[in-house]
Amino acid sequence: MELIYEKSVKGRRGVRLPKADVPRAAALPENLQRREAAGLPEVSELDVVRHFTNLSRRNFSVDTNFYPLGSCTMKYNAKVLENAANLFGQYHPMTALLPGGETSCQGSLAMLHELGELLAEITGMDEVTTQPLAGAHGEMTGIMLIAAYHRAKGNRKKYVVVPDSSHGTNPASAAMVGYEIITIPTAPYGDMDLDAFKTAMNGEVAAVMMTCPNTLGLFNPHIKEICDIAHEHDALMYYDGANLNAILGKVRPGDVGFDVIHVNLHKTFGTPHGGGGPGSGPVGVKKALIPFLPMPRIIKAADGGIALETDNPRSIGRTATFYGNFGVMVRAYAYMIMLGKEGLIEVSEQAVLNANYIMSRLKSHYDLPFEQTCMHECVFSASRQLKHGVHAIDIAKYLIDRGYHPPTVYFPLIVKEAIMIEPTETESKQTMDAFIAVMKEAAEMAEKDPEALLRAPVTMPVTRLDETKAAREQNVCHAGW
Repeated sequence: MELIYEKSVKGRRGVRLPKADVPRAAALPENLQRREAAGLPEVSELDVVRHFTNLSRRNFSVDTNFYPLGSCTMKYNAKVLENAANLFGQYHPMTALLPGGETSCQGSLAMLHELGELLAEITGMDEVTTQPLAGAHGEMTGIMLIAAYHRAKGNRKKYVVVPDSSHGTNPASAAMVGYEIITIPTAPYGDMDLDAFKTAMNGEVAAVMMTCPNTLGLFNPHIKEICDIAHEHDALMYYDGANLNAILGKVRPGDVGFDVIHVNLHKTFGTPHGGGGPGSGPVGVKKALIPFLPMPRIIKAADGGIALETDNPRSIGRTATFYGNFGVMVRAYAYMIMLGKEGLIEVSEQAVLNANYIMSRLKSHYDLPFEQTCMHECVFSASRQLKHGVHAIDIAKYLIDRGYHPPTVYFPLIVKEAIMIEPTETESKQTMDAFIAVMKEAAEMAEKDPEALLRAPVTMPVTRLDETKAAREQNVCHAGW
């Protein structure tokens, strides 16, 4: 497919502006003026529309393809949620910070306050801040709150405990706040090694960061005991909410002992994700951490309205502009209201059912590192296929040719040739059956015709890149520009 620049024809225009009826502005200083044309493509409106429409058809998206991306969870975004967000299209997020602004946007503030209350109820926390702009941003905010809590108590803490199956952002977030990391290995049963954890715990541990269910899709049966042990050492429990989708309405993290949680709204509540954003990672805390929440804090006023608390010297301060990604939070709020309590419970039940269906249908074709019932995602290994020279990445590339976005591969890192599949709750049995058939087909090809998999994809304009070279020698320019 040609680049838009290659379709350029000198003199062609997409729009012609009317003759100016105002005085010409003074020229920019000479040092700020271009010495040559900007080099923009000269194309018609129709050229532009056709180019980008055809380009979009080459993308994989939840709207066009089954997207079984484990861990990152590309959920379907219902269009009614977009309509809800559009209702606030004229609302500027800084309005509430202007003099008297709280009065003019009570509805929007009330929505954010109620969203926080709903998230607190779902997670078992006492209060939620909506400021963080992504899951990793929420993690860092949560660890900053934990650090502030320990400083206020006069605690001298230097470590954060993290399982080796965790998302990489967990140790990264803790390290950015200044903590050293203690990594606990995974036991043969698929959960953090309880004995190793007990040995590692000491009075200098500030927090234990856990994803439950973990990145292997397994729920840790010892989670209450782990929380109790952490609290005995005056450490706080941090819940990575990436997999909250699996336990909605079934388990509230706060009820089993977690003190802080971030929630990925895109993974659990159907908001957009991908392409670097838009993100939202609200953070919930237990009562002891409320004094340290970011400012401004949205609170109920004495007159029943919504007000902003802006003066709190114990706060960790502002972590984002305004109160977070407002449009994304409107979508999440609409999702919760639309489904209600019973609907959210059904979401987790269907997500778990779908993942276990795929696991049971494919475990005879791919190695299954851990045999027990999974939650919302299942993790296979392509070690069996590796005996024929076929890697997980080769199967992923083949799926592209067959019209499927590849599942997550090579994560979690503790599984050799990992293939992580998450169907989410919205996919039908028919869609999953078709995907399962292609996965079985790939497994059979690995034995009978491995070279075909090594060549894939053959239907795309770009096939196999040297990914190491592409990362080190980035070339984003066209030779003719």
